[in-house]
Amino acid sequence: MPWNNQGGGWQPGGGRGPWGQGPSQGGGGGSGGGGGGRGPQSPDLEDLLRRGQERFKRVLPGGPRSPRAFGLIILGFVALWLVSGFFQVAPDEQGVVLRFGKWVRTTDPGLHYHLPSPIEEVLKPKVTRVNREDIGFRTVTETRRGREGDLLEESLMLTGDENIVDLRFSVLWVIRDAGQFLFNIQDPAGTVKAASESAMREVVGRNKISYVLAEGRAPIEAQTRDLIQRIVDQYGAGVRITEAKLQRADPPGQVIDAFRDVQRARADLERQRNEAEAYQNDIVPRAKGDAERLIQEAEAYKEQVILTARGDAQRFLSIYKEYKGAREVTARRMYLETMERVLGGMNKVIIDQDKGGGGVVPYLPLNELMRQRPAPTSAGGQQ
Repeated sequence: MPWNNQGGGWQPGGGRGPWGQGPSQGGGGGSGGGGGGRGPQSPDLEDLLRRGQERFKRVLPGGPRSPRAFGLIILGFVALWLVSGFFQVAPDEQGVVLRFGKWVRTTDPGLHYHLPSPIEEVLKPKVTRVNREDIGFRTVTETRRGREGDLLEESLMLTGDENIVDLRFSVLWVIRDAGQFLFNIQDPAGTVKAASESAMREVVGRNKISYVLAEGRAPIEAQTRDLIQRIVDQYGAGVRITEAKLQRADPPGQVIDAFRDVQRARADLERQRNEAEAYQNDIVPRAKGDAERLIQEAEAYKEQVILTARGDAQRFLSIYKEYKGAREVTARRMYLETMERVLGGMNKVIIDQDKGGGGVVPYLPLNELMRQRPAPTSAGGQQ
């Protein structure tokens, strides 16, 4: 019977019997009675390999050793190799593409492509990270605390007035062009440090020590930053100087006490000078104001006198003109006006006897006379 073939030749459905039982074992499925009564079995590894080979043969009729199969395998490897050329540049990075070790271009953040290795490769340095160079001191981390170590050969500088100043400062910088930073100079950090020390010495050498220690800190920082930037740009370092910060500016330790005495004396001089200037600013405006007031009063008096004189002259001319027209009337009027002006304030009464004044009874007001205070008398006489 076909389903009891001891040779296992007819196995439809991939090596199983016509009723779905497992494949015959050892060629004795009928006589031995061991083929039809077994339960489900685990997948056969050989059967799986055989099925994979059959599918591969259907794709590649010539087998894995055929030219077509070899070409497809090569194309697959080439495709994977080309795809490996895609690279991603983070927002805080710049991509530097090298072709056989030579810098060919610089890329911005984003997705880019380069010829796969070993033709081209890419370096991605961090361009937003702030780097710091300390000149005149070093910071050493010990037991979670910072300890500063002084370097006098870096910090001692000569000022324009031939004084020595102990100056420590820090320079902050970032990468501006990653390609220049990686390939134009061998030691970027050392170059920035050397340029910073040279620039600071040049700026300090153009100023006096009093200016460096007091009001000149901010201008010196700005001038030093600009000078360092010009120096590193000449080198093509590909860095940008963000800040040059003075940490400390003092006289040398050997003469600091004497220098402080000089500073106190200068402070006293400046204070007294300010007080004198304040007094000057107070007294001079007041004196100028008084002088201006006197001048204005004199000018006003001058105008008043002139105008009064002109008025008097005009009045006299007017009276003279009237006098020439009617001399008698004008003379009488002038006489009466003069007498009114002279006698207007007197308390005397004149009685003319010829005009009927003889009937007037004299009256002496004694009470009024007693109330009046006696006037001072002259020598031997009474008033």
